[in-house]
Amino acid sequence: MYTMGIDVGSASSKVVILEDGKNIVAAEVIQVGTGSSGPQRALEKAFEVSGLKMEDMTKIVATGYGRFALKEADKQVSEISCHAKGIFFLVPEARTIIDIGGQDAKAIRLDNKGYVKQFFMNDKCAAGTGRFLDVMARVLEITIDDMAEYDSRATEIASISSTCTVFAESEVISQLSKGVSKENIIAGVHQSVASKACGLAYRGGLEHAVVMTGGVAKNAGVVRAISRELDREVIVAPNPQTTGALGAALFAYEEAKR
Repeated sequence: MYTMGIDVGSASSKVVILEDGKNIVAAEVIQVGTGSSGPQRALEKAFEVSGLKMEDMTKIVATGYGRFALKEADKQVSEISCHAKGIFFLVPEARTIIDIGGQDAKAIRLDNKGYVKQFFMNDKCAAGTGRFLDVMARVLEITIDDMAEYDSRATEIASISSTCTVFAESEVISQLSKGVSKENIIAGVHQSVASKACGLAYRGGLEHAVVMTGGVAKNAGVVRAISRELDREVIVAPNPQTTGALGAALFAYEEAKR
């Protein structure tokens, strides 16, 4: 039996196809999100990789910002629940999830059965999100993929104190004008993201193990900053962009068994 999870976020579209609730046969990401061709392209890619077609899917669950716009879905489930379900499947020891996406950040606390005990979310401001990093990379004239490498060469962490993306951009420009290296500025940018994400995690009562998910989890510089801020190891979820879609596929499997 095949089930599918579709996670349509603000910045990317993800599809996971699951066989018998256990085996991931496709996990695809397209780097454009809700309101775009991303969901359809992610579906096409998943079917191409798996050799399956829509008719083979027993149940389909959608999650993310764009979940209600997907006519293919049998059901919609919140991204909080789907991330919790997907992470617990991949990392059963997880008790705290830090999810940093394109336009929001979340901290989710799980019990020992993988159910959500509490969560906190920042979705009112781009600061501390993937969008914040995109803006800073543009100002610094580097690619988002190069930020972790620059961070690894930093000799100190520049101060980026503003909680607003617009003001932080001005801070970065000011630091550049003073001759502060891009490496040190990027370390400061990553520290700023870490401080905001960890603030959410502490509000929920931090419990080990801590797992990072979302597209920003692919940035090793942010992961290092969060580990430093929490003073403990942070596990990066396998294929961190697709954990929400995986959770949705698991919910679809549970629906199909009823």
